[in-house]
Amino acid sequence: MTHARQEWEKLETRDLAPYAAHSVRSLGRFYPEPDHPVRSCYQRDRDRILHSRCFRRLEYKTQVFVNGTADHYRTRLTHTIEMAAVGRTLARAFRVNEDLTETICLAHDVGHSPFGHRGEDVLDDLMKEYGGFDHNLQSLRAVEKLEYQYPGFCGLNLSWEVRAGLLKHQAADPGAQLDGHPIGPFQYLEAQIADIADDITYHAHDVDDGLEAGLITLDQLEQQAFWKLAAARTREQYAVLDAGHFLRITIRNLLDLQAQDVLREGHRRLEVYNPRTVADVMSAPERLIAFSGDMSGLLDEFSKFMYRQLYEHPAVLDANREAVALMRGLFLHYVKHPEAMGRKAQARIPEEGLMRTVCDYVAGCTDRYALEECQKYGIGM
Repeated sequence: MTHARQEWEKLETRDLAPYAAHSVRSLGRFYPEPDHPVRSCYQRDRDRILHSRCFRRLEYKTQVFVNGTADHYRTRLTHTIEMAAVGRTLARAFRVNEDLTETICLAHDVGHSPFGHRGEDVLDDLMKEYGGFDHNLQSLRAVEKLEYQYPGFCGLNLSWEVRAGLLKHQAADPGAQLDGHPIGPFQYLEAQIADIADDITYHAHDVDDGLEAGLITLDQLEQQAFWKLAAARTREQYAVLDAGHFLRITIRNLLDLQAQDVLREGHRRLEVYNPRTVADVMSAPERLIAFSGDMSGLLDEFSKFMYRQLYEHPAVLDANREAVALMRGLFLHYVKHPEAMGRKAQARIPEEGLMRTVCDYVAGCTDRYALEECQKYGIGM
């Protein structure tokens, strides 16, 4: 009997580039498990992420606006889904492993704190004497230690390549390894694609949310070179559009312009360096998946605009500042009253220590749950 997994592995060998992360060549799982008869190892990892609690909680975590502010704003979950779609498109175009790319995208934020990057900064400050806090490392911690689904081990026991893909900031550290295998100096191509898909996605969808909130205006956008480039493409595509459709199509073109630039620049670098293996990609003279110099310049200027007009807008800052002040109070409450945390969290204190356990617990909170806990214990009242 032919197994679907084996057939898929044959298709990978036939269709994927030699420098792709073929599932049959995976470095495997920390705890050995039998192969699945139908799904490849990365397809199985993707499904483990989708069925995890840490993934489901992203629905109620802040992207830019505190969750619950309005129904149409992105959350960590919708950002992640959009990012995964971009990642799959790029992976297919570069002939590398779509399943692995998608899995890294889906897992990349599962360790993110409530209340966005402001929440991350607060946790890092609270933990500065205990190893700090970084949401990429916390995502790895979530899938390795904090998820509790299987009787034989903690975590999700994901393939090495997925776990290594979450360590994008650590890959450049000299000699950086995971389970005795190098993770750099550059990541393998699927992880590089997931990383840039993150940038591509938020450069576009944060504009959408900013317009929806009325914190960014079309007049302001029309002063930005990147927006003007996308708007010019929209006008080439459609002779007549109403205002709403013009904005929607132009935001879509923000995505398309970035993705097309990455494809051109990535193929150029692949042709220059001609990697034949995953190891060749990781040891290349430079990162192989990147924006061109021209696009990087446009995005740098556009990012500065977005910080001025959206991320550091008083309405956004005030809401986030109030929320993270409550989160700080909640953290300190759990330190004083660890019995207020869940049973599984309390059981980790002897091994992990009180501060790290509290950090794990608060990082796992959704915006909604954190605010409910603050109300429950009279924090900030």
